Amino acid sequence: MESTGDEHAAQTGRPVAARSCQVDAPPTRALLAALECPRLVWTDRSERIVAGGTAATITANGSDRFRSIQREASALLSNASVETNAPARPRLYGGFAFTDTHTDPGEEGPWAGYPGAQFVLPAVQVAETDSGAWLTTAATGPDAGQRAEARLSEWRDRLRDLPAVESAGPPGITEKAYAPPRADWQREIAEATARIEDGQLRKVVLAQALTATLSEPITPADVLVRLGESYPDCFQFLFEPATGGTFFGATPERLVSVDGRTIETEALAGSIGRGETTEEDEWLAGQLRESDKNTHEHDIVVETIHEQLAPFTSDITTGSRQIRKLANVQHLQTPIRANLDEEYHVLDLVEALHPTPAVGGLPPERALETIRETEVFDRGWYAAPVGWLDGEGNGTFAVAIRSAVAVDRQATLFAGAGIVADSDPDEEYDELQLKYQPILDELV
Repeated sequence: MESTGDEHAAQTGRPVAARSCQVDAPPTRALLAALECPRLVWTDRSERIVAGGTAATITANGSDRFRSIQREASALLSNASVETNAPARPRLYGGFAFTDTHTDPGEEGPWAGYPGAQFVLPAVQVAETDSGAWLTTAATGPDAGQRAEARLSEWRDRLRDLPAVESAGPPGITEKAYAPPRADWQREIAEATARIEDGQLRKVVLAQALTATLSEPITPADVLVRLGESYPDCFQFLFEPATGGTFFGATPERLVSVDGRTIETEALAGSIGRGETTEEDEWLAGQLRESDKNTHEHDIVVETIHEQLAPFTSDITTGSRQIRKLANVQHLQTPIRANLDEEYHVLDLVEALHPTPAVGGLPPERALETIRETEVFDRGWYAAPVGWLDGEGNGTFAVAIRSAVAVDRQATLFAGAGIVADSDPDEEYDELQLKYQPILDELV
């Protein structure tokens, strides 16, 4: 069997070839178990991608990471030889760190294996879409076409006989540790609201990390499958590099989608829990709609997205504010669509929109400065853009919240709360616990 290991084709002048055929969709657990690292899963409302191995890898660090990835991705995919009408044409999948100061910490810490940005052209991927399931293989080098064809033939046969993989079940939690602990986090909220009252900030999103020690080694694929069952309308993602932990989650928040000159994004800010009865649930939704704190926080996000899109278009349509109901929480959500004045790459929009006030704050630089000074852990890829891009500059990126990074018997979960002038530290702490719940529920 040919290895699908990394071909280190950040040498973007090398030829790239991709081949596809239609297949029967294999179970996610079985396919992930058969694929080599790096492995990934990407699921949105229209497709589910499971992929592994590398035909090419692109990595970047620092403040130029968005443009560096864009340049190298365009150079790489411009050389692609594609013999397929499949819906899932060659794409690069990956993500960015929240800040431009993050780099791969090496062998230490939960973010080992995660640089400032990394994208992979998978050697093997299976895409489930409305039109069926498609196997796509890719390769690079002078003989890229023959190698992609050979991989296609090999994996078409392998998919017919994948052994079943049963769920390992939740691993169980033996211990929890919060960074910072509740008292310190509430002090941070008080200090942040003081900055807001002084006029230094309009809003800042402060996060907390929860490290869970597990009874058994975690199987992230199991957790992701269960998350997909509980949160089917969310973006589900999993990134498992060749070395290091596995970053996964089910996020309700799209950062941006670009298809030609059409873009879609949304404001998602303001939260409240779910009720145990229909009547209680609707009462809570009404409280969310009428909350001055939550509507103010939401309006800031809508206003800022308009400002961030203004250099690209004057044709912006803002939909009606609505309640987004998830299994454990309700959010205020406003859909936003726009038509671009000219063709832009999806990463132009990603760079312009990240971080939104829903995960950063306003003014952006002052909020990021406050986050750096306040938070006692590295956000890594948490709350940052994750998703895919193609050779035409189209793509979809989500905001990596409701997420965790896991290694062996330890999972580090992240949650944040938007702090404005009238934020109450106790209420904000309760909101954090709601946001941990999607991952926690699948660990115990």
